[in-house]
Amino acid sequence: MRDIYVDGAWIPSAGTDGIDVVNPATEEVIATVPAGSARDVDAAVAAARGAFDGWAATPAEQRCGYVGEIADALERRRDEIASAISADMGCPIKIAQLVQASLPITVAGTFRDPALLPGPEEIGNSLVVREPIGVVGAITPWNYPLHQVVAKVAPALAAGCTVVLKPSEVAPMAAYLFAEIVDEAGVPPGVFNMVSGTGPVVGEAIAAHPDVDMVSFTGSARAGARVSEVASGTIKRIALELGGKSPNVILPGADVEKAVKAGLNNAYLNGGQTCTALTRMIVHRDQRDQVLDLLKAGVAKFTVGDPSDPATRLGPMASEAQRDRVRGYIEQGIAEGATLVCGGPDAPEGVEKGFYVRPTVFADVTPDMTIAREEIFGPALSVLTYDTEDEAVAIANDTPYGLAGAVWAGETEHATAVARRLRAGQVDVNGGAFNPLAPFGGYKQSGNGRELGRFGVEEFLETKAIQR
Repeated sequence: MRDIYVDGAWIPSAGTDGIDVVNPATEEVIATVPAGSARDVDAAVAAARGAFDGWAATPAEQRCGYVGEIADALERRRDEIASAISADMGCPIKIAQLVQASLPITVAGTFRDPALLPGPEEIGNSLVVREPIGVVGAITPWNYPLHQVVAKVAPALAAGCTVVLKPSEVAPMAAYLFAEIVDEAGVPPGVFNMVSGTGPVVGEAIAAHPDVDMVSFTGSARAGARVSEVASGTIKRIALELGGKSPNVILPGADVEKAVKAGLNNAYLNGGQTCTALTRMIVHRDQRDQVLDLLKAGVAKFTVGDPSDPATRLGPMASEAQRDRVRGYIEQGIAEGATLVCGGPDAPEGVEKGFYVRPTVFADVTPDMTIAREEIFGPALSVLTYDTEDEAVAIANDTPYGLAGAVWAGETEHATAVARRLRAGQVDVNGGAFNPLAPFGGYKQSGNGRELGRFGVEEFLETKAIQR
């Protein structure tokens, strides 16, 4: 069983239990990590607190230099990282290489630039300065098990904070590789610490700890609410990146073939286990049949199978519990009267082992149906129809979430105008590309705070006014 990483060293956990890491394609145990304890969190937080003053006083150029070295090491170990993520959460190897391993390299690289850190500002007789908030507790999910680590740890370190990380126990192997990289980069002891374990034990101990100044959490809305509740006892800052039920609005005049293809690829990316997945395709009633024909043809190209095979486009769900959850939602969609276009709750043909789900599309979905309101987190796409543009916008906004969205129209200006009406933290227009320097975060129950770029750094800073 592996150790935990505290104060610059790999040490045994104070807990005696282990957590098996299961390959979701084979259902075999591939590793065991410690089920950390509150005592482990105490040790990690003490190390982070002890290292904070020295790290905060380290010049920004030097701190960002360490982050740059981490980015370079991630690049060197790209293939190893991709294989680890494919094995412990089931992501097809091609997607693991293109997204799971590559995106963190790009994101970490942005924080090698100290220009992202805001400088002092003169306002009247006040000198306004930004200072690192302190010890940060980072709690990360299993669906993008390295990207979410990097999106929190890299800007926190650049800002001058020290970190205690709890990676997901479902898919922790990339986080272990990341800890090795941090150690090899020579980051001073105590600046970065990692304790593996479960949310109710390690996660809650981090959130409740009086010496943790901020918690940055990514996960479900239910778990985020619990983190907020536990953290409120010590009045610490909380940044939450939670769920989504993101709309993909296709307006008359849009390139329908391009919009449907891009929308389906987005909805099924990472097996649909993506918080920004465009899971509600909102189309004009007159284009319903055309869209469904395109979706049927598109779904047929999503090869389900072994994630280590480069030809596979849809691997298993990350765990047995996640597979059962997704299948349950598909059954509920059928029960509530949605039209099953393709897929369904049964295992894909020819699959005898692994946590697989059929790629599924529903039509004639209404905004009140469960599959239109709750985050499924699997390869299940809902098609909803509208008659007017105002109705399309109303359907898009009729959700407790507000993380992402997309708009397709014949003219960019028209699509942008509609995008501004959507209550979401980021909206793609006519297939706009992901920007690692743009703010990432949501409205409503999708959370609060922002990640990436200078916005991500600012989350980890306090503001001080010095009157002179």
